[in-house]
Amino acid sequence: MKDLSAAHIEAFLEMLSAERGAAENTLQSYRRDLDDLYDFLIAQKTSPLAAQNTHLSAYLGNLSKRGFAASSQARRLSAMRQFYKFLYAEGLRGDDPSTILDAPKKARALPKNMSEEDVTRLLERATLEAAEPGNGHLSRLRMLALLELLYATGMRVSELVSLPLKVLEQDGRFLMIRGKGNKERLVPLSRSAIAAMKAYGEARRAAETEGEESPWLFPSYGSAGYLPRQVFARDLKGVAARAGLKTASISPHVMRHAFASHLLANGADLRVVQELLGHSDISTTQIYTHVLEERLRQLVETHHPLAKEAKNRE
Repeated sequence: MKDLSAAHIEAFLEMLSAERGAAENTLQSYRRDLDDLYDFLIAQKTSPLAAQNTHLSAYLGNLSKRGFAASSQARRLSAMRQFYKFLYAEGLRGDDPSTILDAPKKARALPKNMSEEDVTRLLERATLEAAEPGNGHLSRLRMLALLELLYATGMRVSELVSLPLKVLEQDGRFLMIRGKGNKERLVPLSRSAIAAMKAYGEARRAAETEGEESPWLFPSYGSAGYLPRQVFARDLKGVAARAGLKTASISPHVMRHAFASHLLANGADLRVVQELLGHSDISTTQIYTHVLEERLRQLVETHHPLAKEAKNRE
């Protein structure tokens, strides 16, 4: 770097070191980012001191074309903004061209998921354990009921652990859930969920001693009166480990995602899944459309006549 802009980059780095106590690694990172910006602007027949908003926007676009992740682009943008803020504060520029730049949008991460096979293994393990008599039988029945209810309904874990005891009185294959914003929604229950809940309810009544009955389906001695989410999440990982599954990617929230993904993969309508999950905005549910996209791709490849012809030519 040989022009005046290069000297201003050095002055900016000196300011970061002297006034903000930036570490050497931080300074090197800023230097690399600004050197890259400098090289791009010189190639565009301009310089950091003369660059306009359009030049900086073009630089961000160039980063994208070069395969930089959104997080890396955001870091470069942060370096640019601080550099131009410095130039403006020092009176070296009469404006700050970086103020109206849009931050790169980070791709929304797909939720972790479980395959149908993994869920089957988990439920089969919980069923085997629930059938074992002896100490802890009620806890094992409770875990099976929790898992069956979670996978059958896609409830939020907070909704699940705080179910009232009166749900045992409901007759039928539907459950009324009170969710966010005190909104109620009706969700269907699987036969296995009904059976697990019934078995747990009977065992709980048989084990209860005289005294005031808890109003919660899954009571606890904690301050809330019902099973803490953290305890359920811990016990879930225990069952998963005994089922031979990787526990790092399994949680109550992941099972909620599995509920939604498996419904869509088997033909459910997105609006129906939105209602079952209790999402007020369908854009929240649309994160699961990657499942639909994959299913549609497979359908086209399997059934479309042109796709069949192309496969036959291979």
